[in-house]
Amino acid sequence: MPVNYSTPAPDQIHAVAGVRLGVAEAGIRKADRRDLTLIELAPGSAVAGVFTQNRFCAAPVHVCKQHLATHAIRALVINTGIANAGTGEPGLAAANATCAAAAMLLDLRADQVLPFSTGVIMEPLPVERLKAGLPAAQAGLRADGWFDAAHGIMTTDTVAKVASKRVSIGGQSVTVTGISKGAGMIKPNMATMLGFVATDAAVGQPMLERLVKEVADESFNCVTVDGDTSTNDSFILIATGRGEARFESVGAAGWDEFKAAVTAVARELAQAIVRDGEGATKFIEIAVAGSRSREEAKAVGYAVAHSPLVKTAFFASDPNLGRILGAIGNAGIADLDVAKVKLWLGDVLVAADGGRAASYREEDGARVMQPAEIAVRVDLGRGSHAAKVWTCDLSYDYVKINADYRS
Repeated sequence: MPVNYSTPAPDQIHAVAGVRLGVAEAGIRKADRRDLTLIELAPGSAVAGVFTQNRFCAAPVHVCKQHLATHAIRALVINTGIANAGTGEPGLAAANATCAAAAMLLDLRADQVLPFSTGVIMEPLPVERLKAGLPAAQAGLRADGWFDAAHGIMTTDTVAKVASKRVSIGGQSVTVTGISKGAGMIKPNMATMLGFVATDAAVGQPMLERLVKEVADESFNCVTVDGDTSTNDSFILIATGRGEARFESVGAAGWDEFKAAVTAVARELAQAIVRDGEGATKFIEIAVAGSRSREEAKAVGYAVAHSPLVKTAFFASDPNLGRILGAIGNAGIADLDVAKVKLWLGDVLVAADGGRAASYREEDGARVMQPAEIAVRVDLGRGSHAAKVWTCDLSYDYVKINADYRS
């Protein structure tokens, strides 16, 4: 079960003017399962995305990058079950056939459609089943389809992930709603497994392309479950322009508030992925301060978050502090002065002056390791920058889930 997360009720999810979503059962890999999602966008919508840096990136990633260059995206097609990655030229043909089929249904050009796939790698996408399921997804298109779409993009997720906000900026209403999926193979590099966020605000294309990168770096690029960057990571940001607010420049009135709202939705979706990490029983925030750059702080956070020894200690609620110090020291900072490093678990100072803090008591460490949510705080004592990383523990069930993934 997810750590302190549940899917919002449908009445808590705000429709975004200019976006309609439909879901179907196409039998992509398993029968009787919602596995095909179609998203239709109003004319004039701006769309931007960031994608995995994995060199074995999936065929849909290649096609999405090509189609985004048209700046005229009108639809998204998402299938689960098969990732269409490691599939060579046939995979590219399948992704392009997906776009062509959706375009025919919606009276669009094929390059106005973005394809997305998630699931098992190195298996061919059954594109004929996908195409056969598209009419049902089209028939189900509706503005309040976010809840069903969140369920329709799940793979090993145990819960659908949705976030939605409606805020007033300068007296104008702005809606931001998004969905994401992911539970394993999570260490995003420019994106997440799959994430889609839409707003009814009007945002220029260059601004949106800058915003999607900045938002990803404050949300999806701050989470990890197992340290593996997927072949299919994609984060898409959509601005339909069908609402009241318009932003003509980064310095425009209300831009910072707008960016904060989009970031908050993306961060909620990213943290939901960690809370639903495969086999997770703990949600862990690692806050690193006193670094010489944000990148340095994040590197230390990830060194702790990726350590199997640290993650299994969290699972066991065992305050094995040497594992955390070892991870910090292994973060690649050659001139780190360990005598200046301080480490806290929750409210307990556990390390200082190069070793165990004089005030530390084992019973205090055990106490703060018990809850389902744990805060780790590190001060490197070498600068003024900071960053946060979110992760989960590593349990027996993670091994079981991934050992049986294809069965």
